[in-house]
Amino acid sequence: MTIADFLSPDHVLLNVKVRDKAHLIGDIARAFGRSANGFAAEQVEASLLGRERLGSTGLGAGFALPHARIEGLERFTGLFMRLTKPVAFDSIDGKPVEMVFVLLIPAAGEIPHVGALAAISRVFRDNAFVSGLREAATPAAAFRLLTGGG
Repeated sequence: MTIADFLSPDHVLLNVKVRDKAHLIGDIARAFGRSANGFAAEQVEASLLGRERLGSTGLGAGFALPHARIEGLERFTGLFMRLTKPVAFDSIDGKPVEMVFVLLIPAAGEIPHVGALAAISRVFRDNAFVSGLREAATPAAAFRLLTGGG
């Protein structure tokens, strides 16, 4: 499984301004709510917050991977956000987060989500890749990097 399997160009947002972790999760939910798939923003927000209560999805080095199961979702769906200013996220290294990749997972899915999470976290461990995302001038450029299109 690759990021291209669950990320669409309209789910790449750059230079997002947020105040804190709660505001970020709310913005993520609203972004999914505005998408063509018609996600219920309240459901997405509640699911992501519920997952965060189990333990932070801040993986360190300025990166977070929030994820949650969503009732009625038919396939894995991703969203990438690059923030204008890092925010505290209770990350394992204690550092604030500047890049967030969100994965929504079908609640009734038969496919394990571990492969999708691994595909995402693997690329974010690559320093050259992360530098490229920091420098991407447009969502289209970031999308190409995220999906292996150059």
